[in-house]
Amino acid sequence: MNLNERKLQILQAIVSDFIRSAEPVGSRTLSRKYGMGISPATIRNEMADLEEMGFLTHPYTSAGRVPSTKAYRLYVDDLMERHELDEEEKRRIRKQLNLKALELDRTMEHAARLLSELTNLTSFAVNQSQHEDYLKYVKIISVDENTVVLVLVSESGKVSNTTLKIKVAYKEDQLELLSKVMTYNYKGRKLTDILTMDIIRNFESDIEAMSRLAESIMPRFMKTLESMLDAELYLDGLMNIFTIPEYNDIEKAKLFLEMVNKKDFTDILINRENGVIITIGDENADEIMRDCSLITATYAVNGKPVGKLGVIGPTRMQYNHVTSVIEYMTEHLSEAFITGGEEDEE
Repeated sequence: MNLNERKLQILQAIVSDFIRSAEPVGSRTLSRKYGMGISPATIRNEMADLEEMGFLTHPYTSAGRVPSTKAYRLYVDDLMERHELDEEEKRRIRKQLNLKALELDRTMEHAARLLSELTNLTSFAVNQSQHEDYLKYVKIISVDENTVVLVLVSESGKVSNTTLKIKVAYKEDQLELLSKVMTYNYKGRKLTDILTMDIIRNFESDIEAMSRLAESIMPRFMKTLESMLDAELYLDGLMNIFTIPEYNDIEKAKLFLEMVNKKDFTDILINRENGVIITIGDENADEIMRDCSLITATYAVNGKPVGKLGVIGPTRMQYNHVTSVIEYMTEHLSEAFITGGEEDEE
């Protein structure tokens, strides 16, 4: 349905004002604040038309109007002005996400925290299931005479480590050799392929003298490897919802917290399309998310999409600022994962 220029101007003003104030917007407010050159009565008539067309709703407790999902969609697609991050915001993102070591999990946990701080919303980072990931190297580190730490690193930058007790006597150089042999045998192989191999037999043929040490470590190696395949969700800023007027109702806030902590929420994020995707209100399939907007963007490792970064919050959010922050962060992360994070800061 086509809207004339005046209706578009009024609708844009209503959405912008409501996003800032969280208060229903009336005709006098529009006339006073936006100087449209038309009377409040004319604005009132246009607002009535917009309501009839499904762009506005009329709360029972107020004479003003609030945007509908349809209005937010039009605003995001056609009316929203592009927001350019200032240099201080860009510098902060580059500085805090300047990777010195390619550790995907730690980096994404930190990214979720930073995104929450920059948007004042509940934010998340989710690493997709790593069934197409490859092992990069293995390191076994001695803690004491019967405790070691097993560290596995994948090509995507995912790091998994586990501490285990071993009953077999060992020397430091044996751990070093076992680390090198394991890396030699499994580097560049799919994680899923390694899980189907006869691990112990392979090591008996390579290092017969250390087979007992290998037998002590291999079962935990397999379990750690299997855990690397799972998708992981990092949430931050959950308490931010209590500063948002839409969640003054404690029951509504409780439902929100329950929703984002369910496994279904992780699955929803993983299954979203790549790129910057915005779903608003009842565009979300899950009924419990009908009062929320969800914004996600894809980040990549060596050009391959491996996860999503984004926010979830009320439909009344600063879409232009939030999308600009998410886009800049995911672009920077994808570049940093290629270069290893070495970037000079001015």
